[in-house]
Amino acid sequence: MVMVILLPYSLQYLCLAPSYQQFPRLCATREALRTKECCPPWDGDGSACGASSGRGFCQDVQVPDFPDGPQYPFSGLDDRERWPLVFYNRTCQCAGNFMGFNCADCKFGYFGVNCNERRESLRRNIFHLSRAERLRFISYLNLAKHTVSADYVVATGTYREMENGSTPLFANISVYDVFVWMHYYVSRNALLGGPGNVWTDVDFAHWAPAFLPWHRVYLLHWEHEIRKLTGDMSFIIPYWDWRDASGCDVCTDELMGGRSPLSPNLLSPGSVFSSWRVLCSQAEEYNEQGVLCDAREEGPLLRNPGNHNRNIVERLPTSAEVEFALSLPNYDTGAMDRSANMSFRNTMEGFGDPQTGLGNSPRMGMHAALHVFMNGSMSSVQGSANDPIFLLHHAFVDSIYEQWLRRHRPSLSQYPQSNAPVGHNSEYHMVPFLPLHRNREYFISSKDLGYEYSYLLDADQRLVESMGPYLEQLQEVWPWLLLAGFLGGIVAVAMTVIVRSVARKYVWKWKSLFASPERQPLLLISTTEDTNHHNYQTTM
Repeated sequence: MVMVILLPYSLQYLCLAPSYQQFPRLCATREALRTKECCPPWDGDGSACGASSGRGFCQDVQVPDFPDGPQYPFSGLDDRERWPLVFYNRTCQCAGNFMGFNCADCKFGYFGVNCNERRESLRRNIFHLSRAERLRFISYLNLAKHTVSADYVVATGTYREMENGSTPLFANISVYDVFVWMHYYVSRNALLGGPGNVWTDVDFAHWAPAFLPWHRVYLLHWEHEIRKLTGDMSFIIPYWDWRDASGCDVCTDELMGGRSPLSPNLLSPGSVFSSWRVLCSQAEEYNEQGVLCDAREEGPLLRNPGNHNRNIVERLPTSAEVEFALSLPNYDTGAMDRSANMSFRNTMEGFGDPQTGLGNSPRMGMHAALHVFMNGSMSSVQGSANDPIFLLHHAFVDSIYEQWLRRHRPSLSQYPQSNAPVGHNSEYHMVPFLPLHRNREYFISSKDLGYEYSYLLDADQRLVESMGPYLEQLQEVWPWLLLAGFLGGIVAVAMTVIVRSVARKYVWKWKSLFASPERQPLLLISTTEDTNHHNYQTTM
């Protein structure tokens, strides 16, 4: 959700191993750009793409010629057109279960040295994570934010500004910010040349059919990159189920950061995210200058949930609205843009009315509503990935996409092969990923990609999964409960002994007082007896 102009949704809507995003450092050289070849060697055998070991081969990139829609009337002006041909026309094409810009990694859902271990990961509700799991998630985010990527750099100029590759223009960036930049780059406005000369009605990952497949791939790569960074192969992105929520439930210092007492637009100093700095968030400035984001820090992370324009978004989405979107049988319709009527994709993205399904809705719903509601960094298309809530939000959006796929079981032919907005046809390679992914390849179930959502499990499995935090709490207090029980047992035994002892004493005296009255005088005359009687009465 990023464009070069910072249009808010309300207006337009450490040891690192190789990973997948552009630009691989090994391919950001003058030689690689001039030859237009990105086929780095695999460390395992030193051959390009691991060819000697059969992992992959350096091959020509095949880009289809199916026509695009009318929304973008230009050709040959933007580096993202017919991706990745402006930069590279030869890349690694990996074999079998291998993947990566040099075929060093495994396809999604596969693990092991030879990528032959099939596993299914479970994305869980963030509120069902244990305290230790939540802390681990936040620490991984912070680690990624403060670790410079050893394998990737980002472009700070166009190919023309690089003098057709003779003068590479790239910048170092953190692992987390690689993804922030990617989201900006895929949705920026097209630079037509010169200050202020831009085309705004273009987006290679939004407002059209590729919206859901593109973000699915984005999350999968993000997940995989964190596993590489931390060595934790069990890492998953949790989701935030925002249906029917009255506010930002995850906006606490224990999770994604509470509100600062000093300013409603800032995060609480008690949150690690309060020290984060954003980038690629000033699209209007980039447009005025006719340049790309230079990947420099631009200020603190902003968020003011709930204090948004209620004429654009009334509230967070409801369960009924999600169900309505899921009931729509057609993935996309008409012009396949924001005007699409009765389109699951357009309604889910937020430009189709969540109650009627009509496109170009004056109010935004579903996915877009959450962005507007956050009223800060999340509310601009280009800068939204700066806020880590972006990950939780899009994981839940992806789960709704998964529900629709399972309910309607569409054939691949339902994904448009032609006439979709530029970048969104089925055979188009997703910008700016390397290795290459086609849009249609992710119009399939998450289970085929190696992951599942906890709330889509059957009832018994859901119950077991949701009990995790409670079992953890019980485990934490169990020693104290055991000690309390032990001490309670001792007290109970002691009280029992005391009560029985006292009872025997008083029962004996009671019997002494009332037993055989004919043998005892009712009136005692002697001084000694009188004293004894008084003491008895006092005791009684």
